[in-house]
Amino acid sequence: MTLAAPVIAKFAQPGQFVMVKCADGIQPLLRRPLGVHNVKGSEVEILYEIIGEGTKLLSQKKSGQALDIIGPLGTGFKFPKGSDPCGKNILIAGGMGVAPLLFLAKKINKSQVLVLIGAKTKQEILCKKEFKKLGCNVKVVTDDGSAGHKGFVTDLLQDRGHLFKGVPAMLYACGPKPMLKAVSEFSKRRKIPAQISLEEHMACGIGACLGCIVNTKSGQKRVCKEGPVFDAREIIWE
Repeated sequence: MTLAAPVIAKFAQPGQFVMVKCADGIQPLLRRPLGVHNVKGSEVEILYEIIGEGTKLLSQKKSGQALDIIGPLGTGFKFPKGSDPCGKNILIAGGMGVAPLLFLAKKINKSQVLVLIGAKTKQEILCKKEFKKLGCNVKVVTDDGSAGHKGFVTDLLQDRGHLFKGVPAMLYACGPKPMLKAVSEFSKRRKIPAQISLEEHMACGIGACLGCIVNTKSGQKRVCKEGPVFDAREIIWE
């Protein structure tokens, strides 16, 4: 979905999100948090899956309709100062976790970017062509083997461990919690910095309700405020 939102487009950073009011009435009451997928001029693109009443209503919006949104919100991905421009940037996406990573790839596409995309089936692989247009090296994996390798996206990461020898690298990941946990464990084992974008149910999106708390080594953090992007090595996994 493409939104004419010049202020959000001007200030949005990869990894941030917007809170969208999906209904014209009061039901559903709560806004839906949706990641900024891309920015083109004064327009913002969001990528979402229809999984409930809110996103169903959102999918029924017509071109030209006004949409009530708040954003950009949260803390996005960080770009290390002084990082080697020839270092490896590995983007790891599981399912709809691909949503914030295209915008990220646009920001770092002058470096070497390897994108690992995982999905259940070939039909569910998203944004492969878009990443390739940016000059990224793209590898895919599917649960059923209908495209690319058969297995999990973290298998591709393990298989490419040799890429990190003697080369500065950063991992960026978004996807299901089991995948993010595996990326976190890989980063610790290989001593490679990693940033992960967490998904949690959100009510307010501005840090007031404390409904999206995650446990970290430095205490409880709000996914909507201190996150959704965190240092993977700081998360305490349940």
